Order: sequence, then structure tokens, then C-alpha cells
Amino acid sequence: MNESSSQQLSQEDQCHQTPVRSILEQAESVARRVLESVQAIAGTTACKGVQIARLADWAKKNGYWIDNGLILGDYADRGSENEVYLSPKENIVYKLNDFRYSDDNLSPFFERIKAHNEYFPDCAYTMIGMAENRDGKVCAVLSQPYIITAREATEEEISKELQRLGFQPLMDNEYYSNGIHDIFDASPNNVLVGIDGNLYFIDTIIYKSEEGNLNTYHSQSPKHQYPLTPLK
Repeated sequence: MNESSSQQLSQEDQCHQTPVRSILEQAESVARRVLESVQAIAGTTACKGVQIARLADWAKKNGYWIDNGLILGDYADRGSENEVYLSPKENIVYKLNDFRYSDDNLSPFFERIKAHNEYFPDCAYTMIGMAENRDGKVCAVLSQPYIITAREATEEEISKELQRLGFQPLMDNEYYSNGIHDIFDASPNNVLVGIDGNLYFIDTIIYKSEEGNLNTYHSQSPKHQYPLTPLK
């Protein structure tokens, strides 16, 4: 994306924007109350659909509902979970996240966003509201600084940086763990080298560390759900 220098925020200005108490925290509270209520009444944690419906109602009632994703910027891409819009004027990326990597309930989504912001503050997420994506799914709308990049990071650079942050590679670098969180999908297309030479982890999958995360990730990630048929 080409931008004039007058439109570009400095990397330092972008990276030190901090969210206020925030829509993310408010949304997490709404979702938690739904989970606690369902657990008390039905004895189950499976309430993702109810949480999403309640969050949509809450967003509309409180002025956090975004009717038209195109007001965010130019449609850019669709990944496994995010519909992406670019706002060149603001130097911001907007992502409509459809909660794909949360199974029974939305707790993993909120945990993941908070963990991402802790480990990678230079490209932190801010939740700005809720919206429907082009497929009609209710999504969280996340903003993230647009990183002016020189290139994608190499796998060696990614591994070195994550180890510097205290994460160890497991399963032949399929994921990294510090015993608190496991990071998946830290691949070159999700980690960028900025014009300042720093690495920016713009889109990884983070879970609380526990057995079974590898199977969970494989069950949720599209690239593991449709194996290629060997050529004959």
C-alpha cells in the first residue's frame, strides 16, 4: 500500500497507542456473565452462540455496533478468521474477527487478545466494536497499527525472537511455549520486519498452555482441515 509521508504516522506513535478501559474489557464482562449464568443453570461451558448474540445486542444498545464495514477503509483480504480492511489515511488495519479459534465459549478469544497485547505491544489490538462480516457472521472489530514493512520475517528470525521473549520451539517449530501460553501460526506471512528492522507479530494464534492445544489448533485451522490428496 503506497502512502504519502504526510499520511504516515511514525512507527513510534503507532506502537504506543494504548486502549482505554475499554470496549474489550466491557465485552469480556458481558461474555463472562453469560458464561457464569449458563454454567449455573445448565452446568455447561458451551455457550459461544449465546455469548455472540448477547454481545451483538450489547453493542447495538451502547453505540458500539458498526453497520457498514466499508466505513473502516478499503477491503483488503479474508483470512481464516479475519476480514481485513485498510485505512491508509489513519494508518490502521481493521480486522473483523469471527471468533473461529474459540470453541465452546469466547474465553479463549479474550485471553488471546490480552496475551497478544502483552507479548507484542508494538502491534497491539484495540477492540472498537462489533459488526457483521460479508458472510453475515457477528464479529469483534479490532484495530491494529499498520506496520510499514520491509519484508516478511524468516522462520529463523521468528524462532530467534520468540526464544528471546522466553518461548521455546516445540514439535519442530510448529508452535512455541513459555509454559503460560502457546503460540501457533507464527509463520513468515504473519510476522513482518518493519522498516526499523524490528519484528512485528501481527497475526498469531495464542492459547493458554495445556495439553491438547496442538489438536485444538489443528481442528480449528483451515489449513489442517483439508489435507491435500496425494497425486497418483
